[in-house]
Amino acid sequence: MEFESAVLFSGWLPIVRVFVVGTSGYVFLLLVLKAVGPRSLAKTNLFDFIILVSIGSVYGRILTASDVALVEALVAYALVVSMHYVVSWLRCRFDRVATLLDVAPILLFYQGRYLEPAMRHARVRQSDLDAAAREKGFGSLTDIAAIVLEADGELSILRLGEEPLQLVAENRGPRTNRRGRT
Repeated sequence: MEFESAVLFSGWLPIVRVFVVGTSGYVFLLLVLKAVGPRSLAKTNLFDFIILVSIGSVYGRILTASDVALVEALVAYALVVSMHYVVSWLRCRFDRVATLLDVAPILLFYQGRYLEPAMRHARVRQSDLDAAAREKGFGSLTDIAAIVLEADGELSILRLGEEPLQLVAENRGPRTNRRGRT
């Protein structure tokens, strides 16, 4: 009987631990992934990536660790989904939260010029942009108005006449400090 109760519920301390560690881990993961930039997300957005990794991690842990009670695992799942919901809710309702969390698109090529500081910041090489242009059917860069690194890591290519006016005006590359460094 003692074995069965430990499998279903092993006390409140482990549940509190899951809540504290899970919340801290979620916030840390959010900040780290925002800092490393959109290329690390492999064509998925930041929030979806975090929830997929978190749920996969919890699932892997409950399958392989005999010391994790079912209630702890369920609390961990509920925490991951709840954090995702709360952050999404806050992001949709408060512009400051969205500005803090969203990864802005980065203009990498504009008017026939590679924007080297932005490319270094995004860790993208000229050959990456050339390959993306070929992949989208462009034989020459002279037909391209702009190449933009989107928040999901995808490279968008805009033909001449489709210039992203707001993006061009607001985002000519990464932000720099007073010394001109990113």
